[in-house]
Amino acid sequence: MMMLLSLLQDSTAALSTGAGSVFSGIANLFDVDVAWLVRQLLRAGIIPLLAFAALRVSKGLMNRLERHLSEEEEGTGEHSYEDARRARTVARLATSVVRIGIIATAILLVLNLFFPIGPLLAGVGVFGLALSFGAQSLVRDMISGFFILVENQFGVGDIIQVGTTSGVVERMTLRIVALRDVEGVLHIIPNGEIKMISNKTRGWSRVVLDVGVGYGERVDEVIAVLADVGREFTQDEEWAEDLTADPIVQGVQGLADSSVTVRVVVDTKPGKQWEVKRELHRRIKNRFDLEGIEIPFP
Repeated sequence: MMMLLSLLQDSTAALSTGAGSVFSGIANLFDVDVAWLVRQLLRAGIIPLLAFAALRVSKGLMNRLERHLSEEEEGTGEHSYEDARRARTVARLATSVVRIGIIATAILLVLNLFFPIGPLLAGVGVFGLALSFGAQSLVRDMISGFFILVENQFGVGDIIQVGTTSGVVERMTLRIVALRDVEGVLHIIPNGEIKMISNKTRGWSRVVLDVGVGYGERVDEVIAVLADVGREFTQDEEWAEDLTADPIVQGVQGLADSSVTVRVVVDTKPGKQWEVKRELHRRIKNRFDLEGIEIPFP
């Protein structure tokens, strides 16, 4: 047993001596003080740990800030719906900026432990100037993203249309916007390619219903029935809170080949127009069946 312990101690000492010799050899090769190199390596190991802790703390703080802003905005003011979404968007963008800042700072601190980074930063500036000519699209995307945020054109949770693509804004950064369409497809759109935005959930929304009836129906009676359906709909507590105005029967919108078109409009809260439209379609169809009003085939 004593012999085994003696062999183990000898092996450990030999390994330490060998590692120290190798380490010293490398240090001597580059003419570096071993003690200084050890201290710097220890510091370099601590910096990523501190950066990781800072990332965790900042993420928690930003999540709390997002919840606080959302709860505060949702409970006050006429435009609280948009304000809450804007608060969430700003909080998420701030999280991205803080994360990038912490990581970049950690990298610079580690590099600064081993050599001066002043000349490096100067070189990066020159390199960045040259790179900017080849990265104009990236700069354009980030500038466009900045103005989208400042002008509050849309926020996370809004339903927008960009070109021929429409969907819910799931994520936005200074560079891209992520839209989820009705089929679940996620579209990534660079901000610099956005020429026109149609926001379908800003301020208020509107349902426009064009109802076709047969030429044999009395138009005035059809208008009266539609108005009655609108009144019943407004009085339904389940749906009344989604409306910002009573339904209006505007009258005959057109004379088609096989039908007379009567238009009904109703203003709703943002994003509620599709649900309201489906429910009105259902009620009108049931009422027409009850009244014997014909909805002709095209």
